[in-house]
Amino acid sequence: MRRLANSKSKAGGQHVQENDMDGPAAQLHQTLQDAVSDALAMRRPVLHHLSADTAWLLMIPRPVAATKRGGRVYFNILIDPWLSGTQTDYTSWLSKQWHAEKPRVPNIAAVEELIRETETLASGIRFGKGRKSNVHETEDHDGVETFIDAVAISHQFTDHCHEQTMRDVHPNVPVFATEKAIPLIESWKHFRVVQTIPHFSQDPDWHATSVPPLPEWLGISRLVTSSDMLYFHSALMITFNNQQSGQASRRSSSHQYTEPEEEDETAEAVIYTPHGIHSYSEDLDLVTKANPPIKTLVFIHGLEDITLGAAQQLNLGAHNGLKAQRKLKASYWVGTHDEDKKGTGIVGWLLRRKKISVKDAVEAERKRMGGSKKDEATDEVLGSFEGVNWVDLGNGESLVLQ
Repeated sequence: MRRLANSKSKAGGQHVQENDMDGPAAQLHQTLQDAVSDALAMRRPVLHHLSADTAWLLMIPRPVAATKRGGRVYFNILIDPWLSGTQTDYTSWLSKQWHAEKPRVPNIAAVEELIRETETLASGIRFGKGRKSNVHETEDHDGVETFIDAVAISHQFTDHCHEQTMRDVHPNVPVFATEKAIPLIESWKHFRVVQTIPHFSQDPDWHATSVPPLPEWLGISRLVTSSDMLYFHSALMITFNNQQSGQASRRSSSHQYTEPEEEDETAEAVIYTPHGIHSYSEDLDLVTKANPPIKTLVFIHGLEDITLGAAQQLNLGAHNGLKAQRKLKASYWVGTHDEDKKGTGIVGWLLRRKKISVKDAVEAERKRMGGSKKDEATDEVLGSFEGVNWVDLGNGESLVLQ
């Protein structure tokens, strides 16, 4: 695992002051070149946590063929961006919130520069220190409208679909959103392309989720639970296979024809669920049994159990997250939407937060399975940290997904 340091990291033995970190690329600038160059050279996705809450940037390496002539290294997906200002659902007396912790990447201009800085570093690795690529020639943004390739919106609520933030995204960037978010986004009359995210269960083949204008090697779909009629507890799944070999067949050491390997069609997936998706969701079962296969690379699911009053479940929390992670077997489980935001209104008074650690969830699992701390058989898999793969990714931190 390669974690990219946040703005509080030390570089070259010197502490980096927070006021020096206001530049959007600061978290990369000080530490990437020495500590992460080798990780970027592996051509693996990079996940950036843009705030303490649930705004993300996913950078997926494009197929090698797409970058041979100096094209950009990454396909960049901005997820649920709320980076500045307040968010209000319906009316301020009902619910009005603002970030308790200022996002380390505070606006879209900062996102653009973060991507540009990463592109510059990655292309330098690709071409070697003594050579130039076309990316270097466009460092001043000549001819580049935006480095953001797509925006993905999981819910219509304004902490996920924030007009003030999204109006700063270039209008040519396609937006992929859930059904209820579409009318809200279209009402702004800002974006030229707004697409509904298909449900994975409609055609459980990741290729079918590659709707235009997405490249054919990448898809976006929605995972739901049939009993959850409002789809409040749903997930976005971003699938990709960027290992295009261009070979119709392979030859063994004896030079005889062999069928193409099935793994060539296998997709990796990022599953993002800010409120949590029920561990018993039929769609999660579809993912684990998909053909072509889908390997969950990262599962983004929060830890806090949040209810509205005594009855209405909002965020499902760590207990559900652990059950879902056991099913998906993701390489990484990363938290999200756990910021204890400041706010006013009736909803704020009714919110009940239960902070649950991964350790708490594992201990509860152990007890539920009838084990104890001394029960080695239970500890071996269930009721243990084996397969949990938890990563705590803070505000402004990034992770190379290997």
